[in-house]
Amino acid sequence: MSIKKECYMKKTIAIYGVKDRDNYKYPGFVHDHNICIMDGGKVVDYLHLERYTRRKYDNRIDLFLEELIENKTINIEGEFDIIFVNSFEANSFISNNGKIKFESSELFPFPPKLVKSCFCRFNFGNYKFYEPNAYMLSHELAHIFTNTLFYGMFKENSLLIHFDGGASVGNFSAYHFKNNQLKFIEAHWELSHLSKFFNDNALTFAMLNAEPGEHTSVPGKLMGFAAFGKYSEKIEKFLIKNNFFKDIWNNHEFFFKEAYKEFNIIINKFDTKNKFLQDIAATFQKIFENTIIKKIKELNKIYKSDYLYYSGGSSLNIITNSKILETALFKEVYIPPVNNDSGLSLGAAAYLEWTKGNKIKKHSPYLNNIGIKQYEKYIYNENLLKDISNLLLKNKIIGISNGYAEAGARALGNRSIIALANSKNLARKVSQDCKNREWYRPIAPIILKSLANKITGKKINHLAKFMLLDFKILQSYQNKLEGVIHVNGTSRIQSIEKNDNPFIYDLLTYLFEKHNIYGLINTSFNKRGEPIVHTAKDALNSAKNMKLDAVVINYELIIL
Repeated sequence: MSIKKECYMKKTIAIYGVKDRDNYKYPGFVHDHNICIMDGGKVVDYLHLERYTRRKYDNRIDLFLEELIENKTINIEGEFDIIFVNSFEANSFISNNGKIKFESSELFPFPPKLVKSCFCRFNFGNYKFYEPNAYMLSHELAHIFTNTLFYGMFKENSLLIHFDGGASVGNFSAYHFKNNQLKFIEAHWELSHLSKFFNDNALTFAMLNAEPGEHTSVPGKLMGFAAFGKYSEKIEKFLIKNNFFKDIWNNHEFFFKEAYKEFNIIINKFDTKNKFLQDIAATFQKIFENTIIKKIKELNKIYKSDYLYYSGGSSLNIITNSKILETALFKEVYIPPVNNDSGLSLGAAAYLEWTKGNKIKKHSPYLNNIGIKQYEKYIYNENLLKDISNLLLKNKIIGISNGYAEAGARALGNRSIIALANSKNLARKVSQDCKNREWYRPIAPIILKSLANKITGKKINHLAKFMLLDFKILQSYQNKLEGVIHVNGTSRIQSIEKNDNPFIYDLLTYLFEKHNIYGLINTSFNKRGEPIVHTAKDALNSAKNMKLDAVVINYELIIL
């Protein structure tokens, strides 16, 4: 698909801002609004809205977009093309005071595609009745194209898969990329029961004591909880027979009675320490793994692709990601670091830039820059590394807020909380006391790639740089990393090389060479229920609120 030549030199603005159905306590059917500006194949500006508003999973960009533009937090000077991302909820957008309006010329196109000749009008400031070239991109393709920002354009003969809770015409879609062309394969809701295990299943919510509406926070909890149980074929049949108890929101007694009838187990309340419930969680996870891998195998049997590009919120399931690699179906597997809906504007901008003939440049994950001052002037030296190391060796907990923030759900060293990884007690303090997370949730390490190869006894896949896989730790190294090894013996390692994050790399190198420290706890710099910190002010406030011992802000160490 080509775009007329006069568009080539204009920058691209992409927005994911579909309005939710109501103003719920938690996002309902739409979450994680975001905006991206690209120019010449490169991301110039990007913002995950929650970082600016400080409201987790914020879906109200319609209330803030005019403000962000008028106060120059977002700079849109000059001519631009604009592209909006749809969802199963809507294909339109209107800002709070009606100064920005968008309507698609097609409703929920099938197959998912780019829709041209849409209507958009800006009507404020220097943009009185300005009508840019406007496009709408289907949710599915926006997810898929997020990959290109981190790996470059898709390689020849690639299978492209999106899998999430819900896009525009399904929660699963697949394409084949060959000869620089996208071939649509399928899009549907046939696998929606799988993603619902993690975001819309009444039994899951009851087991984890989650409130209805907390679906955006449940997936990570279920993955962590599932590790305490064991898969059971009998439990799988029990779940299938009862339609996975997906609708027992107000009828928990039905589950208790069926569990007693089938297993002679007496349950009268949901307790995360209950072994039977842990086994149910493990079975949910196993069904998810087996079914998606079976689907990928079926598709690849037909298309015989050399590469897999996988995206959407379901690709945050690191256990499944690792199982996909183990199949050895592909020469390489690619998953972006920002794979949930917070990356949709990135994928949409990349798609439009591609159609305009621009080569998509490879980016680091540190793209969340709107509202953050330029930081090139900041430098650090070995004295800073030494001071931080001395604190860490005293079992101190430190927040890191350097430069631009990561895009996506995972902290990768610029918005992280760090501590020694060799103590279960310290890990528990970080996770449960400082962050107020549930007892069953694991905490991850950040480790030099060279050491990660050593402690796992295998070559670390590139996906580990984005914390997208789990690994078994060799027995001889477990005492050095006991705080970051989950109950099932695995660890969600973020491996790091010099170019990934020079500061964290140098700190880890210093700790290993001077003190034989193999890795650090690396968890996101936020308390449960809050967004990851964005600005220096956010970092300082959150560090004090979480009672951290120190914080590093743009390479300046502040003792608290």
